[in-house]
Amino acid sequence: MKSEYIAHVKQAEDGQWAVHPLADHLFHTATIAEGFGAEFHSAEWAWLAGLWHDLGKYRPAFQKHIRKSSGYDPNASISSEKDPKKNHASTGAIYAMHYMTEQGCEAFGRALAYMIAGHHAGLPDFAKSDVKGRSLDDTLMRDKDFLQEALSEQIPAKVLAGCVPKTRLPVDTLCDLHCWIRMVFSALVDADFLDTEQFMQPGKAAQREANYPDIPALLECFDAYMRKMTGALDAQAKTSEVNRLRAEVLQQARGKAKDGPGIYTLTVPTGGGKTLSSLAFALKHACVHNKQRIIYAIPYTSIIEQTANTFREVFANCGDVVLEHHSNVEPEESREITTTRLAAENWHIPVVVTTTVQLFESLFAARPSRCRKLHNLVNSVIVLDETQLLPPGNLDPIRHLIKLLAKHYGVTFLLTTATPTPSTGVKDAFGKILLADLGATEVIAQPARYFQRLQRVIYTLPANFHSPQNWEEIAKQVQQHSSVLVVVNKRNDARQLFVAMGKNDGTLFHLSALMCPIHRKRVIDEIKQRLEDGKPTRVVSTQLVEAGVDFDFPVVFRAVSGLDSIIQAGGRCNREGKLKDASGKPMLGQVIVFVPPTPPPEGLLTKAFETTASLLKGCQEAIDSPQMTNRYFEHLHTRLSEFDSNGVLPLLQNDADAINIQFRTAAQRFQMIEQGQTFTVFMDYGEDEKERKKVKTWLGMLASGQMDRWLIRKLQPYSISLYHYQKQALLNANAIEETESGYYIIAGPGVYDERLGFIGDECAINDGMIF
Repeated sequence: MKSEYIAHVKQAEDGQWAVHPLADHLFHTATIAEGFGAEFHSAEWAWLAGLWHDLGKYRPAFQKHIRKSSGYDPNASISSEKDPKKNHASTGAIYAMHYMTEQGCEAFGRALAYMIAGHHAGLPDFAKSDVKGRSLDDTLMRDKDFLQEALSEQIPAKVLAGCVPKTRLPVDTLCDLHCWIRMVFSALVDADFLDTEQFMQPGKAAQREANYPDIPALLECFDAYMRKMTGALDAQAKTSEVNRLRAEVLQQARGKAKDGPGIYTLTVPTGGGKTLSSLAFALKHACVHNKQRIIYAIPYTSIIEQTANTFREVFANCGDVVLEHHSNVEPEESREITTTRLAAENWHIPVVVTTTVQLFESLFAARPSRCRKLHNLVNSVIVLDETQLLPPGNLDPIRHLIKLLAKHYGVTFLLTTATPTPSTGVKDAFGKILLADLGATEVIAQPARYFQRLQRVIYTLPANFHSPQNWEEIAKQVQQHSSVLVVVNKRNDARQLFVAMGKNDGTLFHLSALMCPIHRKRVIDEIKQRLEDGKPTRVVSTQLVEAGVDFDFPVVFRAVSGLDSIIQAGGRCNREGKLKDASGKPMLGQVIVFVPPTPPPEGLLTKAFETTASLLKGCQEAIDSPQMTNRYFEHLHTRLSEFDSNGVLPLLQNDADAINIQFRTAAQRFQMIEQGQTFTVFMDYGEDEKERKKVKTWLGMLASGQMDRWLIRKLQPYSISLYHYQKQALLNANAIEETESGYYIIAGPGVYDERLGFIGDECAINDGMIF
């Protein structure tokens, strides 16, 4: 048997073998991890994690396994007692515990053990739980003999000789240690991936060496773009009050960006230029304070596509610097390796546009592939768009992470909204703190005055919030307007009103999440073009249009709901302030709030409705002012009173004497979108015969049992989510069918409508469906 210790081995096309020496892999991984860890004052810890992560590969059993399984040494014998490949990570974890305990630092030995034991399988729970996977406690006990097997080999003394780092950890108490462990873990797993890739796929590794422009260059690009826009904002400002306000907001954002790192809010009326102003703040702040990248997190994929396209236009002269990272994005060629695609693995790119779900679920994740990007959040500017849409049941863990990242990891947050929630925290009637104070600073001086200046609509409220109208009555009122948007609370409400609107004459459109993403996008684009051309356009939609979709209707009808949703719907009305009466004088758009025949879905939306009805009864003040929306959220949050509904933080925050963190369970519990309630169905949809044929081919591959990741990503834009309780009825009605791979696809013709999307069997479509 060959004498070298192997980390990885590969065979070239000419039959020659190449060996990645284990000691080289350990030192190179440690060096890369050290560089990542240095960004948050943890270089020595990241070095040790990298140095010891693959100590288990020195075990004779593993060396025999890699030789045999790779074909490098077909005669190598493998013990059948245990699979050494699965167990090599535990050895380094056990060594870290032993070494640090001998140095009187048992707690930090355990911290390293979490990272090393989990560098393939993911950060473990400390103790047994209901979540699949071995606990750290079990691993340390069960595999304790593996360390002695490894130490009996000729391990270089420099690998085993560590030292207890003297650097002060970026934590205030042990309760904050979970974030630090996850950050060093991120540095470790990314370093391990990169060094392994350098050996196994050097061509792919070389593609990562993109020479991106620095942040000052991006700011120059942005400034040039702004000057080019209709001769600069100053020139635009002369054309309307809306543009004057946008110019002022932009100027204030630039000025405030010079202030120190921390947590900021940007409160701007809908249509007030929030996207470009927030980007201006992020770029200027990053230049002044040497931040390394900008991450833009947005609630909906429809807004992400729109925002990413705007940013690509802004940075057109800077090269490919924008990563659009969400489930509906896939390179045109399924197996094409591009710089942008590689950047999606670890976010090593100047500008990332992603979903709020992707960002925060990664921050609470346990899996290496999801955690790998986290160290690249350090020393960045993170813009959280439409923060009023953050789920209340997760607000406590989310705010906890925001404060930790801002205080210890050099992250500046900018929280943007047109309907501000209280950043000062929430207390109950007895003074108990329900929601922590973020300590945020507002970018805009006296934002309320901008809401007054940018009054573009008048709200008409129902006389009685508990007196519903039927769909036929609502349809008659809507049809009095040639161009109008109606926003309802549920998918089936949208369908019912669409049908009640009568025969379609080419001016009527429907939008809901029963239409697959690519279908919705095309309809949204068509609606925008019709509005721009001045053509009559009537739209019935769920609330998916309320955040960031740049519609500009003269009249908007909104089913009564939470006050924030009503105001967001109002942002689709007279958005540019261009409405004029018959004499040419400026006039206000109309937002008509009505009571639909069906109540809102139970839970959060019902409480939001009740809060709104209580707050607006007899209201005589402007309902879209920051003062009113703050009051609304204070009342709503008091009604909710639970901001960590899945009990995530107690799983992460240790007692004072030990580090007993349940990483895996916390990751499973922290869900921005409830996973257990819905399942995915892939649609047979195409705008033309060529596209439909392509989609049919993919569906056929899925039906035959194929389930490659690239195939699922290709089909993602042709999917919808349905509720599990509907599944059996849909199967019985032959509306959907289950494939051999366990995925669900549309069952045949007549189930997907070109206007309504998925129609399935009417008995299986329940009123409780929301977008």
